[in-house]
Amino acid sequence: MTEDNKNGRTRILIVDDDSFLSGIYATKLEMDGFSVLSARDGDEGLKAAAKELPDLILLDVLMPKLDGFEVLKRLKGDPATKDIPVIMLTNLGQKEDIEKGMGEGAADYLIKAHFVPAEAVAKIKEVLGMKK
Repeated sequence: MTEDNKNGRTRILIVDDDSFLSGIYATKLEMDGFSVLSARDGDEGLKAAAKELPDLILLDVLMPKLDGFEVLKRLKGDPATKDIPVIMLTNLGQKEDIEKGMGEGAADYLIKAHFVPAEAVAKIKEVLGMKK
């Protein structure tokens, strides 16, 4: 597991064009001891993932430049990032969207309207194999 060199904390990359929502998640994650990186669109997210190699990526679907499904496909197709767990965090809750995300290799699929940040943090810890 890659750790932040400065503080030994697990690093989470949030890729979401909604800066308000990503800010709420970043605050909650930092309060729970995580180090948070953020990107505002799919292209920026891919670059940050390749450069920083975070421990986990929270990925929105509806974003400018590249949508989350395309970002997920590229992450899983790159040997450097293919093993980084990705949790889709989106408002797209149709069965087909969930199946598409899971089929492309997402570790989990959370619908924003159904989860508060604390529940998302619990899911992140579960995916990373950490104690709750």
